[in-house]
Amino acid sequence: MHNSLTTFIRELYGTQDFIPLHQPTFSGNEKSYVNNTIDSTFVSSVGAYVDEFENALSSYCDAAAAVAVVNGTNGLQAALHMAGVTRDELVITQSMTFVATCNAIHWLGAEPVFVDISDKTLGMCPFSLASFLDEYCELSNNICFHKPSGKRVRAVVPMHTFGHPVELSRLVEVCRNWHLTLVEDAAESLGSTYKGQHTGTFGRFGALSFNGNKIITTGGGGAVLCKTKEDGAKLKHFTTTAKLPHAFEFIHDEYACNARMPNLNAALGLAQLEQLTNFVDKKRQLAACYADFFKGTAFKFVQEPQNTRANYWLNAIVCENKRSRDDLLKYANESGVMMRPVWKPMHQLSLYRHCIVHDMRNTEWFAERLVNLPSSVPSLK
Repeated sequence: MHNSLTTFIRELYGTQDFIPLHQPTFSGNEKSYVNNTIDSTFVSSVGAYVDEFENALSSYCDAAAAVAVVNGTNGLQAALHMAGVTRDELVITQSMTFVATCNAIHWLGAEPVFVDISDKTLGMCPFSLASFLDEYCELSNNICFHKPSGKRVRAVVPMHTFGHPVELSRLVEVCRNWHLTLVEDAAESLGSTYKGQHTGTFGRFGALSFNGNKIITTGGGGAVLCKTKEDGAKLKHFTTTAKLPHAFEFIHDEYACNARMPNLNAALGLAQLEQLTNFVDKKRQLAACYADFFKGTAFKFVQEPQNTRANYWLNAIVCENKRSRDDLLKYANESGVMMRPVWKPMHQLSLYRHCIVHDMRNTEWFAERLVNLPSSVPSLK
């Protein structure tokens, strides 16, 4: 089976060379736009492409505003700051995520709380979230407190794993009932929708990533989608050192950060965004090929949840057990076809073992069985 799988993947990509997990595709106006920024000399944080990229991004996602920043982690941290998260507060998230999700919480002085994932979405389970809140939390004057520690619970951060949207309707309802701010970690899900609405636009904020391994890239970079234009203006002000407009004076009116995306990166991102619809279509075709290949095998291909249209950022399969997973990973990587396990759950890292944990049955089960397959945009007919 392992040999037939690697052979199949080589046929999909038409090469006998090393096949990475996910590499960028540059087939549009990337060189032209980047060269334009060099010719203009506006390569840093001031330039027309930043505004163009933000406008195109908010239009594509149908968001009130989009603010481009230096990377997705910084975007999530800025979004949580704007949501009011501060020192010694709690932010509920999922343990099966990339470490950046938790680091963004940590560097605000807050602490992540881990609830389980859904076996249908591989993202935050709304029932696990509700169960934790019902059992351990209480509302006082519409403020949510964790009863054992007395700490305020401020926000909820689900992550759309591999680009598959979580059950947003239920999560929105739970957050509303408990007066919690929903901030989506949509780093992996640009181009994915839930009930026809783009991920990252259900919460007050949604953080995107444009790292080199994402469905579109700006080299390094990220963005924050905002529910309102007012939030967009405030977040943009915060991420540009809170400098007040003036012809020559330097006046800043709050403690802020310098996280503005450079014009050079935005030019690359705009050219990539122009091709996003095509990228999503081709990745969905690739996913269909994988799904067909794994029919009738011992491996289960991870398909988009109900009511969603996923970008299939990283294709994944569920192996029978940890030994089966490890055997496949060893064979494939030694054969020059990159495959990877899912991230080690955050509650198992020494960094976050002290954090509050609630019901990790699905998280720990999938952590031993998931494998990501090569998922670069293919040249499929």
